[in-house]
Amino acid sequence: MRKKLSIMLFMLTAAFAAVAQTSGRTSATVSGTVADSITREGESFATVRILRTDSDGTVLKTVVTDRSGRFSARIGEAGEMVVTVGSMGRRPLEHRFVVDEGADRVSLDTLFLSAAGHELQQVVVKAQKPLVKADIDKIAYSIEDDPDAQTNTVLEMLRKVPMVTVDGEDNIKVNGKSSFKVYVNGRPNKMMSDNPKDVLKSLPANTVKRIEVITNPGPKYDAEGVGGVINIITTEGRGLEGYTVTTSADVFNLGGSAGVFGTVKKGALTVSARYNYGHVSKDGIRNGSTMMALGNLTAASSDVVTESENDVRVNFHSASMEASYEIDTLRLVSAEFSMWGNNFHSTIANTTSATSPMTGAGLYSYGQTNRSATSYFSINGGVDYQRAFAGVKDRLLTLSYRLSTTPSTSDMTFNYENMKTTEDWQDFTDALRNQWTDGSHGTTEHTAQADFTTPIARIHTLETGVKYIYRNNRSEDDRYERAVGTEEAFAPDADHSSHYRHRNDIMAAYAGYGLNVGRWSGRLGLRYEHTTQKVSYLLGRGSDFRKDFDDLVPSTSIGYKLTDMQNLRLGYNMRIYRPGISYLNPYFDDKNPMTISQGNPELVSEKTHSLNLTYSNFTQKVNMNLSAGYSFANNSIESFSEMVEDVTLVPLGLQNPTGKNVMYTTYRNIGHTRSVDLSAYANWNVTSALRVYANLSGSYTYYDDGQGLRNDGWNMFTYGGAQLSLPKDWRFSLNIFYMTPPVSLQGRNGKWMDYGLNVSKSFMKKRLTVSAFAQNPFKEYWRNSSFVETPTFRSDDWSMNVIQRYGVSVSFRIGELSAGVKKANRSISNDDVKSGGEKKGGLGK
Repeated sequence: MRKKLSIMLFMLTAAFAAVAQTSGRTSATVSGTVADSITREGESFATVRILRTDSDGTVLKTVVTDRSGRFSARIGEAGEMVVTVGSMGRRPLEHRFVVDEGADRVSLDTLFLSAAGHELQQVVVKAQKPLVKADIDKIAYSIEDDPDAQTNTVLEMLRKVPMVTVDGEDNIKVNGKSSFKVYVNGRPNKMMSDNPKDVLKSLPANTVKRIEVITNPGPKYDAEGVGGVINIITTEGRGLEGYTVTTSADVFNLGGSAGVFGTVKKGALTVSARYNYGHVSKDGIRNGSTMMALGNLTAASSDVVTESENDVRVNFHSASMEASYEIDTLRLVSAEFSMWGNNFHSTIANTTSATSPMTGAGLYSYGQTNRSATSYFSINGGVDYQRAFAGVKDRLLTLSYRLSTTPSTSDMTFNYENMKTTEDWQDFTDALRNQWTDGSHGTTEHTAQADFTTPIARIHTLETGVKYIYRNNRSEDDRYERAVGTEEAFAPDADHSSHYRHRNDIMAAYAGYGLNVGRWSGRLGLRYEHTTQKVSYLLGRGSDFRKDFDDLVPSTSIGYKLTDMQNLRLGYNMRIYRPGISYLNPYFDDKNPMTISQGNPELVSEKTHSLNLTYSNFTQKVNMNLSAGYSFANNSIESFSEMVEDVTLVPLGLQNPTGKNVMYTTYRNIGHTRSVDLSAYANWNVTSALRVYANLSGSYTYYDDGQGLRNDGWNMFTYGGAQLSLPKDWRFSLNIFYMTPPVSLQGRNGKWMDYGLNVSKSFMKKRLTVSAFAQNPFKEYWRNSSFVETPTFRSDDWSMNVIQRYGVSVSFRIGELSAGVKKANRSISNDDVKSGGEKKGGLGK
């Protein structure tokens, strides 16, 4: 009995002690935000630990910040606490705070993290910063943390970005698609979308902070852009007050460039500006083609061989300016201006000879000298007003206006010489004329947009907006002719001249919903667009017409956080592509009488459906991003070539037909495409100084025109390399690139290989950087080949491209500034015109 009483007494005593101890505790939710100390952007996936200051190191709670840098943890104790924050490439942070008895919630001030790195006895110890971050709808690559940015252009750096490929001719694909849009700081940039490879190869990479690839655009983005969106975030100035100016220059075997970038911060006003100039010269560029007639061969058939040598001179300019003024803590006005332009001069010497496919006998031959002088400029400007709301974080109203114009001119002459012909082909060569074409083209675009986004109950986000675009395309091509071998004045050729206007009025409205619950996140959106197209012909063949389109564009994505470092995302979207002016222009181009081409003003928008699955794993040692996608379209716009009797082209604009067979190329909505796309990015931090990386992609594409023409095949892309950082600010990098031949509806393009080495050294506390670089030091030219084959002909093309490049780059920075131009979180983004893919005529360094 006494033993039982003792046990009961002990249990009661323990219970009272437990109650007494519990009464000294509390249950409070500790919340806060972790952000970058310079950019003020939220730090995603940072590890947050909470422990008592008087404990032996026992952690009360461990959580990981969400994609916006926010965290929330519930603890069951009161008293003095310390929160520790850690993230890859960041200095550890500690912050002390107090949880009062009975407190239900403790809100901490924003915790700012700075970059890791400190000096010990003149040896710099640094953690390798992660170059890639993944969100539910985008992948971001940190250009500023990549040493190669000191010597490379933005186009060269794109080869490292996951889900982006750049081939040897600088043609860009996003997620396996050649149709995409380019934004700068979240705003659409028409000059980069219309002519990406030439603009991006003239832009130094050290002016860019990071590149985002948005492969699953939500409803706020225009419905166009097959592969997605490339968003280029430019560098910002640094500091609370002051200025910074960086000058740079490089000299290489093909030319050189120079530029200046500066930022000034005074009170609430911040202004940033940049200007770059470059010159490239290439001599002895050789090209050739062989076109063989197939099928039903007659006396009107011919095999044609053409070879040419090209000398090129290019001057390019680019400039931008951004400014922002904080009216107060809730209102911000920002403005931006950008310009890019080039002057292109070339002289081409051609030789052409034709033989009979039945006997091999010569039919005709001639030489041709072509001279061209073209200019292209793109000018963009805009203003944004952003209104935040007190007491509701992340609730924003943005009003935006954007103006862009893209004037271009062309002045080209084509003169024939040394003409020889047989009697049966005399009528064909007699129809040849020396030509002079004077072209003027341009697009002017006005855009107004309103966006509103608001969080609801912490886990919900609602966004909505409206938009109007007025786009007016202008095309004027005047052609003049004179007889071969004469010096008479060029006479106007009204039948081959074309003046027309193409106007688009686009009205759109969208709504989107986002949800974040625990490890799950999701987004759902719907966009409506109404488009009116009006085409009027002022000169030349063609009838005025008007078309109206209505499109509902859905998008959805869902993400799951497997662990603190692993993410899984699944997304679907539909994209539409309106043909640009280069696809629509009906100008009849027969300056080469055997290969005639023109645009098609009756094209309609194509629609593509895409489904993608992405896995990301980011650890201190290894970063990995794997993606698989499937897409299809039933009316894609494809280039289509066929061998026809030239008399069939008379209604389209051909004069003086001879009955001979010629190749005619245009665009049609005939493509039934199916594509499976795979991509993998991996980065291995072998040591704190050595990084090894690879960017891989592959795609299987199937084409079918619905009339018996089919083609399919795999295309593989590989880019990899290593970077080594040594004491005293020495850096080395080695890169290699290889791509297998991609397929098209009627043929296959060529393969490419490229490799390069960079060495750089920084001085004066990294204010001065000197770099030396060599690209393909042991191979000056690369021969690229491609072919197109149909039942009636096969065309094999080849080119000898200058790929060797070596030189020296220098940059110098003065001043100190750490607060960059503050930009509106929402802005205008026009990405609805099909362009920016594999456009010909680009010039690589």
